Amino acid sequence: MTPYDQQDLRRAAEAAIRAPSLHNSQPWRFRLADGAIDVIADNERQLAVADSGGWAVRIACGAATFNAGLALAAAGTPATVALRPDRGSDVVARLTPAGPRRPGYPELELARAIGRRHSNRRPFWPDPVPPEARAALLAAARDQGVWMDLLVGMTALSGFAEIARSAERVLRRDFAYQAEMSSWIHADAAPDGVPVYAGGPVAEPHDLLPQRPYGTRGRAPGRDFEPEPLVAILGTTGDHPADQIAAGQALQRVLLTATAAGLATSMISQPIEVPAARDQLRRSLRRTGTPQIAIRVGYGDPGRLSPRRDLADVLV
Repeated sequence: MTPYDQQDLRRAAEAAIRAPSLHNSQPWRFRLADGAIDVIADNERQLAVADSGGWAVRIACGAATFNAGLALAAAGTPATVALRPDRGSDVVARLTPAGPRRPGYPELELARAIGRRHSNRRPFWPDPVPPEARAALLAAARDQGVWMDLLVGMTALSGFAEIARSAERVLRRDFAYQAEMSSWIHADAAPDGVPVYAGGPVAEPHDLLPQRPYGTRGRAPGRDFEPEPLVAILGTTGDHPADQIAAGQALQRVLLTATAAGLATSMISQPIEVPAARDQLRRSLRRTGTPQIAIRVGYGDPGRLSPRRDLADVLV
C-alpha cells in the first residue's frame, strides 16, 4: 500500500477539524506516523469540570476520525481505522492506507456535507422530519455499530425534556461548571469556543417543548417553536473508551446524513453530563446500553459555522 504523505495528512486534518466538540473546545491533534495518520487526544484542551473523565474528548475525536476517513475515501485513498492502537497513549485512532479505489456516491455526498454541518441552536420550523429521512438517520447509526432511538410522541418528549431540565438544574448549581462554560463563550473572533451569536454552548432543555414564541428571544416574531421536535438518542452497548470513540464516529455520520438531507441539528449534552440523569434516560429508553449523546433534528434557518483553529495549530 502506498503510505500516506503530508498532503494526505492535511486533507484528513482539514476535514477532521470540522467535527463537533463540547463547547467547541477542539481537543485533537493529527500527525503522520510511518505512513499512517494518527488522531491524538489533546488533553490540554479537555474540560476539567464538564469532562473530567474524558468522555467528551473521545466523542469529539471519534467524530474527527470519521471526517478524516471520509475525506481520504472521497479522494480515492480510503483508510483502515484502528481505535486506540497503542493502549496507554493519547492516540485515539490510526488511519492506515487500505488501497486506492474510486469513492462511492454516498461517500462523496457525506464528504460534501462536512463543510456545511454546524450546530443550529435556534428553534426549528414546524415542518416534520419525513419518514425517509428518519430511516436514513437510523441506518447511519446502525451502519456504525451503535444504536439510536427516535423519541416519538409528546409523552416520550416530555419525559426526556424533564430529564434534561433536571440535569440542567444540577449543572446550574455547580459554580465551577458555570465558570468553565462561561470561559468558552466569546464575543470576539476567537478560533475556538462558542461565539455569542451562536446562542450558547448547548441547546437549552426548555427549548425542547413548544413553550414560547420566537419573538420572546429575539427570533422572528409570530413564529412558534415546532409543535413536536424530533430528538434522537445515540448510544452504545458498552461505555469503555473505545465505545465512546465509536459513538463519536457514529454521531458524525448521523450529523452529516442529516446535513446532506437539508436538516438542521444540535446536540444536547446535559442528560449525559449528569450521571443520575444519564441512568434515568437509559431506563426510560429501556436500554441495557449507555446513552452517549442526544441530537435535536429538524428544519431551520441557516446558521453560521463555528470558528476553527488554524490547521498549523493541530498538526504535530
